[in-house]
Amino acid sequence: MLHPELVLGGPVGNGTDSLPFFQELVSRILHLHFRDCKTKVSGDALQLMAEFLKIFVVAAVRGVQQAQAEDLDTVDVDQLEKVLPQLLLDF
Repeated sequence: MLHPELVLGGPVGNGTDSLPFFQELVSRILHLHFRDCKTKVSGDALQLMAEFLKIFVVAAVRGVQQAQAEDLDTVDVDQLEKVLPQLLLDF
């Protein structure tokens, strides 16, 4: 079974133990797609993108878990719709 902690490399939720590592990873991913190598990302923008990606990964993992619970091979919109209420309650 997939766990968000394994995918993200640290605690999920309000834990900030792995946040510097995760922000560095997000920064590198962003810079791979910038056209100008001199483009900079502010700390606030980086923190926002890291939080957005963390939520996205948690939703995806929970969608996979829901699909597995329903004995399905693929995740569909139906599984994501089933996990979204709990995701909203987490934050």
